[in-house]
Amino acid sequence: MASLFVIQGADQGKRFELRSGPVGLGRDHSNVIRLHDTEVSRRHAEIRLDDEQYRVVDLGSANGTFVNGHMIDQAPLRTGDRLQLGQTVMLYNEGALGNRRDLTARVDLLSKSSPEDRSAILRSIPSDEGSRVLTQPDGAAGWLRERLMSLSVMYRATQAVSHILDVDSLLPQVLDLIFESIGADRGAILLRDESNALIPKAVRWRTPADAEERMTISSTITDYVLEQGQGVITTDAPGDQRFGPAESIVDFRIREAICVPVQGRHTTLGVLYADIQADGSALIPLGKPGRHGKFSQDHLMLMVAIGHQAGLAIENTTFYNDKIQAERLAAVGQTIATLSHHIKNILQGVRGGSYLIDLGLNEKDESIVRRGWTIVEKNQTKIYNLVMDMLSFSKDREPALEPTDLNETVGDVVELMQSRASEFEVKLDWAPKPDLPRIWVDPDGIHRAVLNIVTNAIDAAEGAEDARVAVSIEHDADAALVKIRVQDNGRGMDEADVPGIFQIFSSSKGSRGTGLGLPVSQKIAREHGGTIHVTSAPGQGATFTIELPALRRPEPKDDEPADEDLGEDD
Repeated sequence: MASLFVIQGADQGKRFELRSGPVGLGRDHSNVIRLHDTEVSRRHAEIRLDDEQYRVVDLGSANGTFVNGHMIDQAPLRTGDRLQLGQTVMLYNEGALGNRRDLTARVDLLSKSSPEDRSAILRSIPSDEGSRVLTQPDGAAGWLRERLMSLSVMYRATQAVSHILDVDSLLPQVLDLIFESIGADRGAILLRDESNALIPKAVRWRTPADAEERMTISSTITDYVLEQGQGVITTDAPGDQRFGPAESIVDFRIREAICVPVQGRHTTLGVLYADIQADGSALIPLGKPGRHGKFSQDHLMLMVAIGHQAGLAIENTTFYNDKIQAERLAAVGQTIATLSHHIKNILQGVRGGSYLIDLGLNEKDESIVRRGWTIVEKNQTKIYNLVMDMLSFSKDREPALEPTDLNETVGDVVELMQSRASEFEVKLDWAPKPDLPRIWVDPDGIHRAVLNIVTNAIDAAEGAEDARVAVSIEHDADAALVKIRVQDNGRGMDEADVPGIFQIFSSSKGSRGTGLGLPVSQKIAREHGGTIHVTSAPGQGATFTIELPALRRPEPKDDEPADEDLGEDD
């Protein structure tokens, strides 16, 4: 489905899907896409589906509608287009439209046993053979070799720019390719900034540059390239009718120069410049290593192609970084909104308890003070749990392994949660494993993981008939696993909903849950090399099983001596 993704503006990070009917854009709440941008009109523009293509139509807005930097009354939209309304910039993605998607129904894949399949393989070539020919064209012969020379450069250009997502790393790669393919003495890439001024972004000399040497590039040639969108070769400016007779393009012993646009999909991003100096090294023409010569039309066409590849790569990098930034901002916004909601609920509890304490002190009634303090203490525990879950989830940590009696660790959790279970009228059973050997785990981490799961189990069992939570430990010596099982007889859940419970901020407990407990438990289990299994069905409760490797003696670190004395009874 076609969509608009906001990469700049007040609604940054939002994605709007486009339906078949007219889609209004503006500040008014009646618009399908409502933008919170003060420079956007109430009914600013409309997107219409016309003959399987979306078009944007300006509705007489005060500040205009722009597609790829150009003001429009109406214009078709294509994937990658930037739609700007006020200060809001959106990236259009066409997706799959109508009958384009229906064409897939016309493809039939014959089975191996089908009598209609009469295909016979005549020749084959390994997939890496094609790339080898493109990267090493000298291995070919005759007409193929000459044709592969230019194709080889473009193939390597595509390979060089397709895996780089940082413009500062991309541009030097482009210059390296130019020096290798056309034998320039000096080269530079200049890109437009926000004010459309050209700024040097990457520069290279073939030989180490003199500390005092400067590269002089005439604005005459760069302006022409940018305005006309054409690449040029120059040797003598006064002899070129495209430029003024008094304007010099080549200077400071420059014999020849090439300047081409760095062309994106819809706009020119800058220029790519290369030259050879009068006393510089000889140029190597395409396909003819070792021969001396000047820049040719083939070199110009190759530079134009490289400039276009570089422009597409820069745009892709920019779009990717904008998308990542928007997603980060959206994630930060979601996190702040969710945590603010939970903190607000906790503070309301603290305020209520404080009010009772103040009332009890004024009336000298100790029972009211104690009720108030119980409420405050309970919310202090909530704050502590929230902060600890945030710390546990916010960064990767290496578990502080030590020989641990899991019966003791899990028993502490059960003892701690007995009061909560009693409050919710839930029976909390505990079945330790006799003769369980000590294993190497982080006791604090495991305590937290089990605590979160037991807390959830008690909450889930609340209100059930004969509400019960059973906690037990099993030791599978053959598989070298220890299993901590927490089972409740609460409302349960559909099997399809199980993966979602480990998503951060996903909670079915309303204001009582933070959506951090289970993701933190899963993270702790994985840090130990273990996992959490869940089985559940609606109305039949749920069973959470933490599986941990039963490490009896972990591999010692290089800077730590092995523990020789640890036994099962330590």
